Amino acid sequence: MGLVTCGLALGYGGSRLTFFPLLGLATGAVLRGRVLGLTVLGLSALGGAIAAHHEGWGALGVVYGTFLSGMVTAAILALSETVRELRATRQELARAAVEQERLRFSRDLHDLLGHTLSVIVVKSEAARRLAPRDLDAALAQVADIESVGRQALVEIREAVTGYREASLAGELDRARGALTAAGIEPAVRQSGPPLPPRTAALLGWVVRECVTNVIRHSGAAGCDIEVRGAAERVRLVITDDGGGGVGSAPPDGGPPGNGLTGSGLTGLAERLAAAGGTLVSGPAPGGRGFRVTAELPLDEDLVQAEHAEHTEHAEGDGR
Repeated sequence: MGLVTCGLALGYGGSRLTFFPLLGLATGAVLRGRVLGLTVLGLSALGGAIAAHHEGWGALGVVYGTFLSGMVTAAILALSETVRELRATRQELARAAVEQERLRFSRDLHDLLGHTLSVIVVKSEAARRLAPRDLDAALAQVADIESVGRQALVEIREAVTGYREASLAGELDRARGALTAAGIEPAVRQSGPPLPPRTAALLGWVVRECVTNVIRHSGAAGCDIEVRGAAERVRLVITDDGGGGVGSAPPDGGPPGNGLTGSGLTGLAERLAAAGGTLVSGPAPGGRGFRVTAELPLDEDLVQAEHAEHTEHAEGDGR
């Protein structure tokens, strides 16, 4: 660095004191941080002292030129490095966003189609069994299949655009109908304060996935769904009395495992964990059937605000 700077200084000719501003420029191109500042200050002082000895007031120009050339060069190069880092970070964020969106769509498509196709299969089997002895009942099942298919198209469009959110109340109603159509006796109970929309949506996805798996894999006669809200947390418990369980079935069609395999409950567990919740599955008490327990924290301020708004609307309607 010194040799290059000396060569540039000699090439410029004129005052030999141009050496120090050029040395400051080279220093700014190489050094960073505290070392840069101390080195540039030292060079400026040295150049100023030599200039003062030979040229008097010309020392101020040497000090200023040395300091400015070093710091400005360092600032320009640091800015260039920052721009490169920002570009790399932006590309990485774009890749992460694409991957996250791909994962979201895959997960939503699994949740939507798994439930819908299970209901269609159950109702198709019911229509086939009813057709020989009760044509009207069979046609009612066919009408339900058409309705479910149309609703699935709407939900898939919403999933594609990213606006699809499950509703706990809607999923509980659909669960009753789907379980009943499959010959499984539903028991649905809900208690506690109103739930924030995000919490209700997450629990709605859990209900949809678990009920789908009960219908497909459990061979149960009954399914119990209970939502219990408290001051700080809400718990959803889904229990069947079958031999298969509400866990996702393995790819080979064998007996289900602990319910947290595949892209169903595993994806739900990840969603709940991201919201500070948990998802636990395993054999039901007594050794028969399967149970899934989902817990989520409640945003108390949000719950109270929603409850106050609901009360205000109710009072307004009463007037």
